[in-house]
Amino acid sequence: MSMKIRLARGGSKKRPFYRIVAADSRMPRDGRFIEKLGTYNPLLPKDSEDRVKMDMDRIKHWLGHGAQPTDRIARMLEAAGVLPRTERNNPKKAELGTKAKERLEAKKAAAEVPAEETGAEAPAEEVAVVEAPAEEVAVEAPAEEVAVEAPAEEVAAGGSAEEAAAEAPAEEEDAGDSKEVAAN
Repeated sequence: MSMKIRLARGGSKKRPFYRIVAADSRMPRDGRFIEKLGTYNPLLPKDSEDRVKMDMDRIKHWLGHGAQPTDRIARMLEAAGVLPRTERNNPKKAELGTKAKERLEAKKAAAEVPAEETGAEAPAEEVAVVEAPAEEVAVEAPAEEVAVEAPAEEVAAGGSAEEAAAEAPAEEEDAGDSKEVAAN
């Protein structure tokens, strides 16, 4: 029979409360246990004395009889000074996620643009990446803005507002095509 010192969950939905128990490892998590060794209430602040309560004499007794603590209980016992601290290996802890890496690259690219203006040369690829969004914004002007600006010119010239609204989008598309040709 292998013994474990582990947490058995109690409490209601979204209000967890745990008993620290000595139990046979084959029994269910919240099922039969041999002895209650303490309590753990994760809802209390970390500096509260009532957050973790353990009967250290009984825990030492069960450890002496070969009971194995679970990872969470081992951390609690390390914090209490019962077990020696173990070195844990998490090599990916300091690695950035994919979105954080993208943000970092974007910041680097943005920082290199002012260096170009001062006379320092930046690689052509990075400059193209920075300039590309500015061209797209200029080409994709909303039709509403064009329709609002164009009638004033046409009305002053004597044309109707409907003709101005019909001609303005066509002029905008022609202008966009010429910019794309010039960019290539």
